[in-house]
Amino acid sequence: MPESAGLPVAVIGAGPIGLAAAAHLVGRGIEPLVLERGPRAGAAVRAWGHVRLFSTWSELVDPAAEKLLAPTGWVRPDARTYPTGAQWAEDYLQPLADTLGDRIRYGTTVTGVARAGRDRVVDSGRDTRPFTVHLTTVDGGEERIAARAVIDASGTYATPNPLGADGYPAAGERALAAEGRVTYRVPDLGDPAVRAAFAGRRTAVVGTGASAFTALAGLADLARAGDGGGTHAVWVLRRGISGSTFGGGTADQLPARGALGLAAKAAVDDGHADAVTGFRTTAVERDGDDRLVLVADDGRRTEPVDHVIVLTGLRPDLTFLSEVRLGLDERLSAPTALAPLIDPNQHSCGTVYPHGVNELTHPEEGLFLAGMKSYGRAPTFLAMTGYEQVRSVAAALAGDMEAAERVELTLPETGVCGGAGLFDVSGADPTPAGSCCAAPEPELVQLGVGAPATTDDSPAGGCCGS
Repeated sequence: MPESAGLPVAVIGAGPIGLAAAAHLVGRGIEPLVLERGPRAGAAVRAWGHVRLFSTWSELVDPAAEKLLAPTGWVRPDARTYPTGAQWAEDYLQPLADTLGDRIRYGTTVTGVARAGRDRVVDSGRDTRPFTVHLTTVDGGEERIAARAVIDASGTYATPNPLGADGYPAAGERALAAEGRVTYRVPDLGDPAVRAAFAGRRTAVVGTGASAFTALAGLADLARAGDGGGTHAVWVLRRGISGSTFGGGTADQLPARGALGLAAKAAVDDGHADAVTGFRTTAVERDGDDRLVLVADDGRRTEPVDHVIVLTGLRPDLTFLSEVRLGLDERLSAPTALAPLIDPNQHSCGTVYPHGVNELTHPEEGLFLAGMKSYGRAPTFLAMTGYEQVRSVAAALAGDMEAAERVELTLPETGVCGGAGLFDVSGADPTPAGSCCAAPEPELVQLGVGAPATTDDSPAGGCCGS
């Protein structure tokens, strides 16, 4: 009998994909143990709870999870509406977690994953040994648990990309981040204290994805409000601006995302934001008035600002996986078989083919990265694709390879890209022309100052990132 027989499958993270993984495992008669760092389910989702998704409820509920919830009397919210992160967590993730009960351990941080008694160098007997998962608890205690397999669905939200254009923090960034002058999240301008901190101030927003659009649109709304006079944004882009920069607009098959791009464009067109293009930051400095100035690799400097919001995408934390054998793409840090399917240079979230265990397999048998973690640095992730991943992995762990290798996800015509939005658009046409993340043919738009438009750099944020 294998040494791992009877052991649970360790699932790292009680977010949307981790909880879906647990639901699929339960449905297969396999006992999961979900390890969540936060005090409640969906801790990362709650951290951006003020942001509205541009996917509807119809695209955010996993089928196995819904089946598990059904006996409790849970009813799916109106499929046509767009929840905020907080609503997603409270109305779906927490009820699902409550149904899973003591299969979830909160306040538990995974600090390491290894084969029992084997570091990554040792070959002998490796595949017959269970996994050892190293943990710390909220009171500082240390534990080790044994697991037959590990599904890492811990996401990437905790590890945002830095301000520096070379992938490392810009000079001065760490110290200013420690002071709260440089931040990495979309501000909650509905919070009176946060609103007061940004009102009447100049803020640099760095990035070109949905999160940057959300920040720009929010700051523009504040500037238009009675308590926000003088609020202004400096939008810093590492590339130029073309007709595709703001997304598909009215041609976007996700109306809320299209509206978000148009709102960001309006922020610039209405004078509430200045665009600085082709700007690759190497340093952030204080001026004589204790304001902040960004410095580019070509020597250009921005005008002084009071805050810097860095929304340049996310990356996976691989530090606690250093003693297992991963097969990762050298650019994206995604599984090698998955990387070509999600490469943002080739794909948007609407053109990523549904995939499963074959694309997620690593040299370390029984270890899987799932959800946003599996996408590495690619911003093209969407929730329903993550649900398909863990359905396939659970089937494989149950020995049902026919089901594991069968694609069971059909994307709806309106697309299912995840991400941040600002608006409820229940009255909008749900099926306009265009593809999920499609955009018009590039057309040069003269905005702001800086270098000419270029296309040699992938977006700082992602079309589908949040």
